[in-house]
Amino acid sequence: MPISCSTLDPSAVPPLTLAVVAVGAFIALALLVAVRARRRQARTRGAAGARPVGAPAEQAASSYERLRQGLAKTRNAVFAALSDVLARRTLDSGAFESLEEGLIRADVGVATTTRLLTAVRSHTGQETVRDRLATELRRLLETQHARDEPASRPHVIMVVGVNGVGKTTSIGKLAARQAAAGRSVLLVAADTFRAAAGEQLGVWAERGGVDLVRQTHGSDPAAVVFDGVRAAVARNRDVVIVDTAGRLHTKSNLMEELKKIRRVIAREVAGAPHEVLLVLDATTGQNGLAQARAFVEALQVTGVILTKLDGTAKGGIAIAVAGELGLPVQYVGVGERLDDLREFDPGEFVDALLGKDVLDTRHP
Repeated sequence: MPISCSTLDPSAVPPLTLAVVAVGAFIALALLVAVRARRRQARTRGAAGARPVGAPAEQAASSYERLRQGLAKTRNAVFAALSDVLARRTLDSGAFESLEEGLIRADVGVATTTRLLTAVRSHTGQETVRDRLATELRRLLETQHARDEPASRPHVIMVVGVNGVGKTTSIGKLAARQAAAGRSVLLVAADTFRAAAGEQLGVWAERGGVDLVRQTHGSDPAAVVFDGVRAAVARNRDVVIVDTAGRLHTKSNLMEELKKIRRVIAREVAGAPHEVLLVLDATTGQNGLAQARAFVEALQVTGVILTKLDGTAKGGIAIAVAGELGLPVQYVGVGERLDDLREFDPGEFVDALLGKDVLDTRHP
């Protein structure tokens, strides 16, 4: 007959049994507490996102290796299959077509691909196709690439681009870079159209330890910029980075709003904005060029931030931006961490894209 717990006399249970039960309960409670603590730590790490600049794991990875990892999808999907063609010293019609197809598939664009292959064919030396192509790519990407250190104070950077390309995130990472270089930074939240934009920029400002000027949702963006630039001058800040709205680039009212912001900046600081950076999503490929053309025509864009390069096999868009728009790529985003916005280096980009180390191993 089963014993009911309600009728069980504790005094009838041996002391040793009670001790075992107590120890077991204590161990179970300790394990439960440990599991919950681990879950809280995991949530905290997930919410924090990027590791801070200078963490040991990041120090171990070189700038080139991080870029190489970011371009892995493009390199593996396109150029790894062309390793035999790239190792040749001459191009027959079949090899030429394969290389042409690969460049277009990487979103280099038809016009820029034609220009590159014409130059590659004109070489008469004994270099491999890879070396000849690398030479032409570097020459193209280095056009207008040199950047001067900020000379004026405050140095005003206006950042533009459509919604969803990673504009606000790039601004946060750019602010962190400037602060790490020892410059005092002020962010201006002039995207008052998108409700969460100011809050998102506020999070980045806090993470980077920089100032932020913003107003309520729906405020006049030009008025926010006016206050922000005035505040930067009064506080003697080195760098001002202005976030702007990113509604569809085909909307003329957005472009007029951005032109107005530019005029306000120019009126408050002589020669400003000193940089107008256009943020493009690398995963959009050639569609990004249509965005770029609209902004370039309206705002005198000086350079490009190319985001999400690690998430696409269309890394050749960086080449198309330089080849078809004549714009230098200034920064590339190759990950989610705080320092994954890398200053663009044409030589490193070409080597990482074409997979020099892999090719040289296969074809000594």
